[in-house]
Amino acid sequence: NVGILATEHVPFGGVKQSGLGREGSHHGMDDYVEIKYLCMGDILK
Repeated sequence: NVGILATEHVPFGGVKQSGLGREGSHHGMDDYVEIKYLCMGDILK
């Protein structure tokens, strides 16, 4: 396995020998993550 060279203009996609690819720039990560809120109280005590 080798990596690919990509830019932010092509965030993810493509077809290789192993099937469909989902790699590229950090913009492609938005499709894989959910923003969650975390609140921690009294961390300075």
